[in-house]
This record gives sequence, C-alpha cells and structure tokens, in this order.
Amino acid sequence: MPDIAWRAAVSALGGTPVDTDIVARYSEPHRRYHDLRHVRSVVRDAVTLVPLSSPEKAVLILAACAHDVVYDAVPGTDEHRSADWARTWLTRSGLESAASRVSDLVLMTIKHAADPTDHVACALLDADLAILGSPAADYDAYASAVRQEYSAVPDDSWRTGRSRVLHSLLDRDRLFLTPAGRDRWEAAARRNLARELESLRQ
Repeated sequence: MPDIAWRAAVSALGGTPVDTDIVARYSEPHRRYHDLRHVRSVVRDAVTLVPLSSPEKAVLILAACAHDVVYDAVPGTDEHRSADWARTWLTRSGLESAASRVSDLVLMTIKHAADPTDHVACALLDADLAILGSPAADYDAYASAVRQEYSAVPDDSWRTGRSRVLHSLLDRDRLFLTPAGRDRWEAAARRNLARELESLRQ
C-alpha cells in the first residue's frame, strides 16, 4: 500500500512518519485508472529501472506515491496540487529539503520530460508510462478506464484531445528515458498507441 511505502521512505530519509490521507485519496470513487493499483505499480516499477543510492530510492518512492495523489482529471492542476500535497506532508515530517525535490519530481509528470542525467526523474516518468507497454488487453482496459475518468468530455472532443496526446507520444524519438524502460516497454507501447489512434479515427 502507498501509505506503507510512504512512511518507510520518510523514515529512510530521517524524517518522522505521520499519518496522511494518501490511501483515501487513491481510493476515491471517481478514479478508474489512477487508483491504488496504479500507484502501487509505479512504485514497484520505478525502483527497478536504475541503480540508486538509498536516499535517492527513498525520494523516488515518495515522488511515485505522490504523483497522482490529487486527481480530478484536470491536467496540470492535478500535478500542481499533488506536488503541494507532497510538500505539505513532507514538511510536517521534518523533511523540508526532500519536500522541494519530491515536489519538483511530481511536476515533471506534467510534460513527461527530464534531464537524461536525472536518473530518479527518468525512473519515475518511465514507471508512470509503463502501462503503455503492457499486453494489448491490459492496455485496452487502461484506455477504457481513462475514458471513464473523462466521462464528462463529449465523444468528439475526447477523440480530438486523445488523438493529440497519442500523436505527441508517437512523435517522440523515445517514449522511455531509461535503457531498462526502453527494453521492457518501448516496442509494445508504440504498437498499442498506434492501435488506439487507429480506433479513434474509426
């Protein structure tokens, strides 16, 4: 559970763990994809992608736990509010310096871009996109769940906006920033994205 991972990472950095509302937030009923299962997957995958020191690993786990903690299907605003949430709770735990770094990492998920030498950021972003490289049935379930999260958006607007997102991803030279991420997910992700894009055209 993300609360356990969060508290362990706080302790690893020398902070004082305090109870947060992280589980309640990821359990909100309007979430169909960005839920407890998603955050667990991001935490799990992120720490396997690059070699990290113990403090770096703890910071990565905190960022992974916080990256979608606020989610109302409002891109940009959600990430800023999630970053603020992380900063608030880490400050309460006595980790002001880590709070700034974790907040910055969460904000990087807005554009999904990072300095390639920032291994912690690259691992976080790759883990967040890992679903793109999943088996076709899992990818289709993800795409359907995200559509449900944006159910207030009319179909025509959804097709236009989603197609724009898919095109922007496919136009990248590399979807994944770490060598391990590319090896695991790049080829399958491109197939899945192209397949969804074609379905939207139809």
